[in-house]
Parts: sequence; structure tokens; C-alpha cells
Amino acid sequence: MAGESTMKIISIAAAALLLVTATSAMSQQKAKIDPAKVDAAVKGALVAFPAPPEVWQPRLTPDETMKVCAASHNNPSKAQFAAIEKREKAAIEYPADGKFIGDWKKGEAVAQNGYGMRFTDYPPARANGGNCYACHQLSKAEVSYGTIGPSLLGYGKLRDFKEAEVKTAYEKIYNSHATFPCSLMPRFGTNKILTMDQMKDLVALLMSPDSPVNK
Repeated sequence: MAGESTMKIISIAAAALLLVTATSAMSQQKAKIDPAKVDAAVKGALVAFPAPPEVWQPRLTPDETMKVCAASHNNPSKAQFAAIEKREKAAIEYPADGKFIGDWKKGEAVAQNGYGMRFTDYPPARANGGNCYACHQLSKAEVSYGTIGPSLLGYGKLRDFKEAEVKTAYEKIYNSHATFPCSLMPRFGTNKILTMDQMKDLVALLMSPDSPVNK
């Protein structure tokens, strides 16, 4: 009897293991998605909104970088990574005066502002914001922030406020793909979301010793 009980327990355990294994295998299988159906769904969604602005139409067609990032699931090969980095870096426009730092107080206002790039924001009634707090923590005083991106607390302090890091911060804001291909961060400069002065103000927020980011 004891032997039979043991065998039953082993059988039940084996069945459970097979069930777990089968469930795991099924969950790991990726469903195939037809790109044409995705494109049709996106275009159909625009039609569902009342009077979508014409300025949105070009945004439905991805540029070369977005095509590669989408096809590779944001994991480009080394060759693709290098090609994106080179192409996007070449698209960066630098300040004519060579100055990358503006006013951090204005930068904080830009970071807090989520206005812009929605179909309800056309025609624009005011300047776009960066909506930076939607993805990053920038100030200890702000309790509402997203975690899609890393915390930026102490950003400038951790980099010793070096001049080279100031330029890098500007490049990251202007075109995130130039510093990290297939980044989830918007290309604020390349896509004309923010003005050059606004981007300078955001650099000041990150790199000024007296900004709340570095306090």
C-alpha cells in the first residue's frame, strides 16, 4: 500500500510538472502580428477622432531609425546600432553661440508642462512642454513622477558638472537616439517638439549646481 501511495504521489507530481512545462512553453510562444493590420488599425484610430490635424499624417510613416527599432524590437544589431547613432548625431543642430545652458527655473517649468503633440493641441495655444516628470524623477520635492526612465536626481553632481557632460545632456535631449539608439525618449529637437532655448533650459535644470535636481 505504501508503495502504491508513493507511486501515486510521483505520478501526480509528474503530471503537475508536465502541466507547468506546457503552460510555460505556451506563454513563451510569440503571436505573429501582421504589420499591415497594425497600420490599418492606427490609421483607423485617427479617423475615429474628430478632425485630426493634417500635421499628424506624416507621423504615421516612420523614418529609417524608427523602422529599424520597430523591426528589431528596440534591440538593433551592432551594425544597425552604429548606423543609427551616426545618422541621428548628424541630425543634431547646435546653438550658434556655443552655449548649452539656459535658465533652470524655466527648465523646471518645461519639465512640468505636458502640453503639446496631442490632436487637441492643434492649432497650438502655447508652447509645448517636455513632460519630463512623466518618465523621470528630477526633484525630491516632486512626489508625482514616472519610472519609465531612470531617476535624474543628482545628474549634474554625479558628473562633476563637467563641460563635456553639459554638451552630452543637450545631445540627449535634442536627439536621444544619437546617444542611445532605439531609446524610448522622444527626439525633442529633431522632431521640433521643443525650441532650442527650451532645451537649453532643460540642460540647465540637469547641470546647474543650484537647480533642485542637484540639491
